[in-house]
Amino acid sequence: MFQREIIQELEKWLKNTIRKPLVIRGARQTGKTTLVNQFAEKFKHYIYLNLDLPEDRKPFEDFTTIEVLIQTLFFQNNITIDKKKETLLFIDEIQSFPAALNLLRYFHEQEPEIPVIAAGSMLETLFDEKIHFPVGRVEYKVIRPVSFPEFLMAIGETAAKDALEKIPVADFAHDKLLMLFHTYSLVGGMPEVVNNYVLNKDITTLKPIYDSLLATYLEDVEKYAKSGSQVNILRHVINASFLEAGKRIKYQGFGKSDYRSREVGEALRMLEKAMLIHLIFPLTNVELPLMQDMRKSPRLQVLDTGLLNYTVGIQKEIIGTKDLNDVYKGIMLEHLVGQELLATQYQALCRLHFWVREKKTSMAEIDYIFPCNSKLIPIEVKSGTEGKLRSLHLFMDAAPHNLALRFYSGTFSITKAVTMNGKSYTLLNLPYYLASQTEKYISWMEKQELSSKK
Repeated sequence: MFQREIIQELEKWLKNTIRKPLVIRGARQTGKTTLVNQFAEKFKHYIYLNLDLPEDRKPFEDFTTIEVLIQTLFFQNNITIDKKKETLLFIDEIQSFPAALNLLRYFHEQEPEIPVIAAGSMLETLFDEKIHFPVGRVEYKVIRPVSFPEFLMAIGETAAKDALEKIPVADFAHDKLLMLFHTYSLVGGMPEVVNNYVLNKDITTLKPIYDSLLATYLEDVEKYAKSGSQVNILRHVINASFLEAGKRIKYQGFGKSDYRSREVGEALRMLEKAMLIHLIFPLTNVELPLMQDMRKSPRLQVLDTGLLNYTVGIQKEIIGTKDLNDVYKGIMLEHLVGQELLATQYQALCRLHFWVREKKTSMAEIDYIFPCNSKLIPIEVKSGTEGKLRSLHLFMDAAPHNLALRFYSGTFSITKAVTMNGKSYTLLNLPYYLASQTEKYISWMEKQELSSKK
């Protein structure tokens, strides 16, 4: 198994002098357990508990004091109690006994020297009103599907990864990085799928894994649905979500159904808590603060673009294409760019944003808004010339800064664009395989412009 970049985040957490127990969140099958098992290699001792198993759950069910709990866990794993600092304690599938999450507070308050990680799926969905998160006594990280840089490491393309991360990207690396990104867009970022591709280099062997992943998500609804009718609604919404991904949606009749807006809205919110989807409500402002307009139709983002491609049936379109903008009316590429923008955001509250201006006389929409250095940077995922970026011009006319990004299939370039009202701004044209490097390029561009003014 390849090394995930989030390992670096875990190393920062471990070195923190005021370290708290860490809860790793993420949808099912995103590799949470594998990630922590890899991280555990840095420790002399490792206690792994799976609360799906009765024998691992029992010490928590019998909890009296944190001292007794720790003594029990160390004794059962044949580790002396004086090895606390050298021992990683990992509580996996914590959703199987939600009360265990409350017990994490005692590790923080009474045993802070023990590195404790917990992981689980559907945490908020499973908790009732009597079980609360230990606010202020734990911290959270989110693990998402594999990013393009991680994919390059997985397939052994270390030189390509180095070229990807060098700013600005060299022209000689363009064709190969474009080809590799097309492969990544086809495979997607689910760890099991990526691992299978690494072993076999054969797209046709991936079909059973996609089917298995989708079946797992459909089966999971029985664990958190409140009734038999809600099971049916959730299953419909999961299936329909992959078909509607990348589009703005209406709750009423979602997925060509007779389900009411309230039923669909509740199902979508549950799936969002399980981290299978993201509901992206638009911004209407061009400056901070980030304020989503919940009255407007959201855009739907699903967990993984590879699963989207498989479900929609557009994999053959991707093979051999020169420009991913030409596939699925550009929806797939726009969705994948969003996935890449999220991939390195490990905080639980990180979200995607887009912008709209909806008037009777004119409609405008920007694919993504990326907050960086106190600015809201507009991002378009488009082919074509700068003159066709009408919505971008409208946004930049109102924006208090002069930097915008465009992802496309062409090579890296910087151009001076002019809005219809005559405002000049800098347009950073990036090959779409650089989406994971967005924040670095924005900071680099701002430094370049600052240097040019000196």
